[in-house]
Amino acid sequence: MKVSNFLVALAFLALASSFAIAYDPSPLQDFCVATDDASSGVFVNGKFCKDPDHVTADDFFHSGLNIASETSKQLGARTNLLTVDSIPGLNTNGLSIVRIDYEANGGLNPPHHHPRASEILTVLEGTLYAGFITSNPDHRVFAKVLKAGDVFVFPFGLIHFQLNIGKNPAVAIAALNSQNPGVVTTANTVFGASPSINPDVLIRAFHLDKDLVAKLQRQEWVNPSDLNGY
Repeated sequence: MKVSNFLVALAFLALASSFAIAYDPSPLQDFCVATDDASSGVFVNGKFCKDPDHVTADDFFHSGLNIASETSKQLGARTNLLTVDSIPGLNTNGLSIVRIDYEANGGLNPPHHHPRASEILTVLEGTLYAGFITSNPDHRVFAKVLKAGDVFVFPFGLIHFQLNIGKNPAVAIAALNSQNPGVVTTANTVFGASPSINPDVLIRAFHLDKDLVAKLQRQEWVNPSDLNGY
């Protein structure tokens, strides 16, 4: 094999491997219901597998996603994300689901991204302005006004958001292709970091003055999923 052909093949294999490890690994058995019991002995996707003889239908079940959550006073929205921690049967299945409630006239699920998942969102009630921003160097915004029945996709790892622009509360349901997609809320991460980021970093990166950075770092940053937030 010529060196050039070998390098091309090697590059292709490296690319294929990167795709293979970018998502939750495929299961090698019918199911692996998560448990905190370390005596199970089998460890998959960061969770121990429950003894199959002790698995029940309840391990694959959750009730109450139809119930609206009280929205945060700061954001006017609340997310209820069901991951493997809520439904043990999600372990190894590469799935999670979230309900998002938005108050009328500006309820916001703020800019954020999921480091381990892409997302498909369906609006059940209300009118949302939703979109995502592409990576460097373009930073293109892809956004639409969504109404009940509309579906929108947020690609893997990209910053995205939803804003209720209607006069009535809104509700959406979204599915993500990871049992634990993670959520990184942009503003909270940067200005609410603990311990605080050196202000000089933020002053230069965001073109802000020192006083404004100090004010932002003193604020209480609430995650949309935080039931203890305000």
